[in-house]
Amino acid sequence: MEQRGRAAESAAPIPSQAGPDARRADRGEQTPARGEHTHSEPATPRVVRRHSVRGQILAALRSALLGGELVPGEVYSAPVLGERFGVSATPVREAMQQLALEGAVEVVPNRGFRVTERSARELAELAEVRALIEVPVMLRLARTVSAERWAELRPLAEATAMAAAAGDRAAYAEADRAFHGALLSLCGNDQLVMVADDLHRRSQWPLVSAPAVRRADLIADAAEHSALLDALETRDLTAIQPLLREHFAGPAD
Repeated sequence: MEQRGRAAESAAPIPSQAGPDARRADRGEQTPARGEHTHSEPATPRVVRRHSVRGQILAALRSALLGGELVPGEVYSAPVLGERFGVSATPVREAMQQLALEGAVEVVPNRGFRVTERSARELAELAEVRALIEVPVMLRLARTVSAERWAELRPLAEATAMAAAAGDRAAYAEADRAFHGALLSLCGNDQLVMVADDLHRRSQWPLVSAPAVRRADLIADAAEHSALLDALETRDLTAIQPLLREHFAGPAD
């Protein structure tokens, strides 16, 4: 009898002192995979960072730079600009750091950001580098890409014409870059497209003491997009190179 009692005690279940996964196993329940949670276990809160404010401030700053509201050579602090846009200094500072990478501003320690003072010589040098990169690519593409494929880019050229007609300098700058980016993307070289886009954006920042770009200048610049597509569609190789060189040196590029 004593032996049977001891045997019964050894067979009795021992209260589990293990964690919740072991207790689920005891009850025949499936243990959640790592990273999962059940309704009885609240999920770990996830902090989602909002990038929309930074993006909006970056767009506003670019517009202010292109419109001459931020003057070359002047220093602007993030807190002051934050008050202007109704936001904290943090998204302004982040946007300004991006503009510094693009060559539009430079960091002034303990003060803020100075709008870069660019010269006509710098603009000419950028135009020359762009021509060295883009002209050979466009001539090669003109020999291989079909007229139908070039025709698909007409809406992008029309978008630049619409922005020019509205006299919207910032909108024109973005539409202009989108058009040229789409042209170059046909070469299939992503690195080339990124380098060309960086050069293009740098060439769009206003010059020191330069007169404001007129609406008529933007319209003329946009018309060159259509002329370039005409030459590409007809494979007029003799027209492509001078068109691009003149376009790169234009008021909007």
